[in-house]
Amino acid sequence: MKTKQHSGTHLLEVNLYLQQAVFVVIIGLCLLSIISPPIALLFGILTVNVFGNPFIAFNHKAITYLLQFSVVGLGFGMNATSAVSAGKEGFLLTIISIFSTLIFGTLLGKWLKTEKKTSHLISCGTAICGGSAIAAISPIIKSNENQTSIALGVIFILNSIALFAFPIIGHQLDLSQKDFGLWCAIAIHDTSSVIGAANKYGAEALQIATTVKLARALWIIPISLVTAVIFNTKSRSTGTKIKIPYFIGLFILAMLFNTYVPQTSIIAPHIVGIAKIGLTITLFLIGATLNINTLKSVGVKPLLQGIFLWVFIAGLGLAFILYFN
Repeated sequence: MKTKQHSGTHLLEVNLYLQQAVFVVIIGLCLLSIISPPIALLFGILTVNVFGNPFIAFNHKAITYLLQFSVVGLGFGMNATSAVSAGKEGFLLTIISIFSTLIFGTLLGKWLKTEKKTSHLISCGTAICGGSAIAAISPIIKSNENQTSIALGVIFILNSIALFAFPIIGHQLDLSQKDFGLWCAIAIHDTSSVIGAANKYGAEALQIATTVKLARALWIIPISLVTAVIFNTKSRSTGTKIKIPYFIGLFILAMLFNTYVPQTSIIAPHIVGIAKIGLTITLFLIGATLNINTLKSVGVKPLLQGIFLWVFIAGLGLAFILYFN
């Protein structure tokens, strides 16, 4: 009996070491810039489903901090004047797309009979900035772990598809760098996938997409307040605090330094290079959350709502860019 238990424990230890070794090797490939962000995401999905994720308890925090670090680092490669111009051009489309997506998402959720809180989280994630919006809204509406996990699962699945599909569609439609960057920022949920897709398309697309997406992320604050009213919750009574994306301020400072402090040009390229490596690792870790159980737990109705909303916002954004911009 003891021999069997010892053998079982030994196998578990070997499996854990194997999982850790696989993670270390792939992160090493990311650090050496041998694999691109989309391939890193794909490796993450394959790794978690074949070997498992030995660091699942730390995954969420690692993704959050690495993404914020990467976004701030990318600011050192951007020009403030161009960013302001891009932000102005995307402002109207941002407002139209956010509120139309939230309204359509509410109606779609009722039609599909998706659970109310799950439906609202998916709508907010699609309208604003994916997982970050869901993380901010979930404590306000007091969603349970299952509701939050389903919404995150839907968003992460669609993000993974977008990272590969959008550059292909952009080239097929012969979109300019400017138009593709704006479309990415409007139609792709998470900041990580927006940056990954835009970076693959080109430097100008990356600058426009990052700037417009971060400006869009600030809408977490008013949407959180509106959500509190709709769901009749008060942050004081529940102890809930609205999560403000403070790192966006650091991103702006990085842009200002790069634009107005000449000495910054010496180290800026190196910081941007490190930031892009950080983004690649972030996408690998995001992929490593998408195991088969996550896919199964999502369910048909939430996934359909996410897909319909995604097609809606992508179509609306593309139509606006092609015909009105």
